[in-house]
Amino acid sequence: MDIDQVHADGPTGAGRRARLATGRTYVTFDIDAVDPAFAQEPAHRRSGGLTSHQALPPGSGLAGLHVVGADVVEVSPPFDGPGQITSVLAANLLFELLSVMARDVAG
Repeated sequence: MDIDQVHADGPTGAGRRARLATGRTYVTFDIDAVDPAFAQEPAHRRSGGLTSHQALPPGSGLAGLHVVGADVVEVSPPFDGPGQITSVLAANLLFELLSVMARDVAG
């Protein structure tokens, strides 16, 4: 799914689209999808990406999927800007994804 599809569907719609998966699911989130104003460190800076607020709901929208693993890619704390905003966003995204996995285990 690319950024144009996410903007067209909205973050909630993107989460619903991911729900089409069946069985065990691995989720990867590329931080390059986030606008450089909210994630200063991405390698492929391009305006028009997601805000940090828009990036977080898809993790919650994955509740009910059998997520067995997840990652957030393209994050390098040594290259992060002041305030480490990219690293903070990546940590929050991973928290959301781990929460989805924990809810699945807890039943």
